[in-house]
Amino acid sequence: MNYDYIKESAYECLQCIKSPCQKGCPLNNDIRGLIKLFREEKYKEAYNLLLETTILPSVCGRICPKSRQCEGKCVKTRINNGKSIEIGKIEAFIGDMALKNNWSINSLPLNNKRIAVVGGGPAGLTCAAFLRRNGYNVTIYERHDYLGGLLYHGIPDFRLDKTLLRKVIDKILELGIDVRLNQSIGKDFTLEDLENEYDAVFLGFGANGSSKMNIPGEDLKGVYGGNELLETGNHPDYEGKVVVVSGGGNVAIDVACTIKKANAKKVYVIYRRSEKEAPAEENEIREAKDEGVEFLFQNNILGIYGDKTVEKVEVIKTELVKKEGDDRLSPVNIEGSSYYLPCDYVVMAIGSHPEEFIVNNLGLELDKRGRILIDKDGYTSKEKVFAGGDLAGTIGTVAFAARSGRDAAYAIMKYLEKM
Repeated sequence: MNYDYIKESAYECLQCIKSPCQKGCPLNNDIRGLIKLFREEKYKEAYNLLLETTILPSVCGRICPKSRQCEGKCVKTRINNGKSIEIGKIEAFIGDMALKNNWSINSLPLNNKRIAVVGGGPAGLTCAAFLRRNGYNVTIYERHDYLGGLLYHGIPDFRLDKTLLRKVIDKILELGIDVRLNQSIGKDFTLEDLENEYDAVFLGFGANGSSKMNIPGEDLKGVYGGNELLETGNHPDYEGKVVVVSGGGNVAIDVACTIKKANAKKVYVIYRRSEKEAPAEENEIREAKDEGVEFLFQNNILGIYGDKTVEKVEVIKTELVKKEGDDRLSPVNIEGSSYYLPCDYVVMAIGSHPEEFIVNNLGLELDKRGRILIDKDGYTSKEKVFAGGDLAGTIGTVAFAARSGRDAAYAIMKYLEKM
């Protein structure tokens, strides 16, 4: 990380009184204060300031879609040819300094309240950390033999170094958080078990199932879910193959780059809206193009065809139209514009959903998409059970997941104070 470049960028900060960058941050980090302390080389104070709102600065500073969040709101983008202050790099630099110098995270003495956190991803880790820092006994239950969730298996190494991630997680666990790995809800324990044993429960185990398009051919051999490929790492042999990835978010980009690096002949990313409207970070799309990934924007897959295995997809071009009541332009198929694209594999990366066999047996109220229904503070339909992250329909970025975990932690504390 180029310190001189980062510092030069920090000195360009206008220190706006209204701090639009802070409003653009899902975690509401005090970015103006962070940059001021950074410029004064008060790095430990800057770290402590970040800790008021986040526990993942080294991670979020690297992988957040900053151009759509904090940096996208920076006033400098309007007066500096679209170039903002390097907020993400500053945040990551401070987080890395804390790891390098082993700066401690302060916490209050333990009280007698016990909370179970199910899921060790960004929502669960953040919830656990904020609870423990405020004196609560916390136990994380994780179905894998590692913590991190999508940070670990959903983001490739070329975007987030796993050695760094382990250091971040170890720093959180140093607070004194108990961890029980290889423990799956619905298999090794039930929600009722946790309700009986703990004073409160936070569910943050994510939505790991890849959504389908409900088009012909999705059950053919050679059709995969992007989330599952990234989580399990059980990829087919892509050598010399043509692969189509459906979607325009970070999962689509990550899986496309992973496949291209595995020597696929061609990788197409097909997204029904324009490049400007793609949910993925701009620089991620640009880097994918540099890797050789080909993008077909304003195209939509109508069907997948082949004799038992994938042979081709039918694709149709789209136009974007404004529909009454919608803020976002809607893609509409252009009649007569369909064509066939030969391919060997198709990867669905259009979204995710919770695993039905788990959420349907929790006894909690669900929304129409099968996600756990919560209020603004993370309360579920059961008194002592809270939820957050993708499992509860939170916007699908790490920062928003972490925000939901943090907000739930404060809601849990408020709930337990009344007990």
